[in-house]
Amino acid sequence: MTRILVQPTGAAHTRIYAYGAARGEIAVPNDDLIGPIDSSDEWIRQRTGIVTRTRAVPETDAIDLATDAAREAIERSGVDPSQVDAVIVATVSNPKQTPSVSAIVADRVGANPAAAYDLNAACAGFAYGVAQADALIRAGAAHYAVVIGTEKLSDIVDPTDRSISFLLGDGAGAVVIGPSDSPGIGPTIWGSDGSKADAVGMNHTLTEFRDGTAPWPTLRQEGPTVFRWAVWEMVKVARQALEAAGVEASDLAAFVPHQANMRIIDEFAKQLKLPDTVLIGRDIETTGNTSAASIPLATHRLLQEHPELSGGLALQIGFGAGLVFGAQVVVLP
Repeated sequence: MTRILVQPTGAAHTRIYAYGAARGEIAVPNDDLIGPIDSSDEWIRQRTGIVTRTRAVPETDAIDLATDAAREAIERSGVDPSQVDAVIVATVSNPKQTPSVSAIVADRVGANPAAAYDLNAACAGFAYGVAQADALIRAGAAHYAVVIGTEKLSDIVDPTDRSISFLLGDGAGAVVIGPSDSPGIGPTIWGSDGSKADAVGMNHTLTEFRDGTAPWPTLRQEGPTVFRWAVWEMVKVARQALEAAGVEASDLAAFVPHQANMRIIDEFAKQLKLPDTVLIGRDIETTGNTSAASIPLATHRLLQEHPELSGGLALQIGFGAGLVFGAQVVVLP
């Protein structure tokens, strides 16, 4: 007699229960950065919309930031940490290539022995993590999941680089995702264009640094290339996410794009023809670009400032290094 394998199934729907956030301890104004790049406060404000950015002290790393954000999200969710059975961390700034940030954070927050893994999809990492948590829960592979975007980008900044150094900040944002009686996370539209991988990313490898043939690797970007790609191609992705979720721009309560550049955010809103009733995440003004952490940090701030958003729809879209992208519509907790 042939035995039939048991294949689990989970909840029909999922939702985000709560957000948590942690930002670097230091507020770094533009004036502190302009000397090495021969720039000005006015130039940075006009080009990026950034007035100041948060950066962590040397003793704080991406793991510490992730832990603080996850603790807040779990506490706000009402889920006991022992019930969390999956922890997913999106980051490009793990201070060590191994072990994973996720395993350490799972232990710190009381979720041990949850399944834990890191993913690297740069600024799209949080959207990727939400997509995976949603799929894991609906497949029966997890019941509650914590998804975290965390970065300490100040560790991989060249203060003399004019292409990206003044954009970057440090922080972490987290969510708890679990089963729901109704759909709370829409289909994810995701992908990549590796043919343009050189447009934004690290300028050297760790092996080159080890062998003494290159300095410490830091982030660089081709600003005009990234701007054009983000504005024109990512708007198409955002529209696809709305269509896949069965909603229109006028149905949204909030729009939370990756906090890459205020000009990109403004152009996004214009291209999507968002009505004035849609609140837009603009956390970049005082937090900076925090890569995988930027979407949950911006959403956390919106919910703090506008509690009436609870229960409304938010379109979130991430895009970044490797020209990787991900977008989905979610119901705000």
